Amino acid sequence: MQTYNKLVRDRIPEIIKSKGGEFKTRILSDDEYKVELDKKLSEEIKEYQADQNMDELADLLEIIYAIAENNGVSKEELEKIRVDKAAKRGGFKDKIFLIES
Repeated sequence: MQTYNKLVRDRIPEIIKSKGGEFKTRILSDDEYKVELDKKLSEEIKEYQADQNMDELADLLEIIYAIAENNGVSKEELEKIRVDKAAKRGGFKDKIFLIES
């Protein structure tokens, strides 16, 4: 068996089993979960930056939603925070690159 020691999506054990594979898992404590979410965020950012694949971008969203939920913020609340911030400070559509201020 290959060693992974990382946070995986909820259905991964089911998928491994359906393919006849074996696995070993454990449930993380709340503190461990927070640490592993941060590690997973870094991993997914690197994967997206490597190939700009939209599947990787979707993985990033999933991790972001999990981090928000772990901090007591729903997807809807997170989106409201994003919209409010965009209304106050703008987005990134205009491609503005600040050189000096």
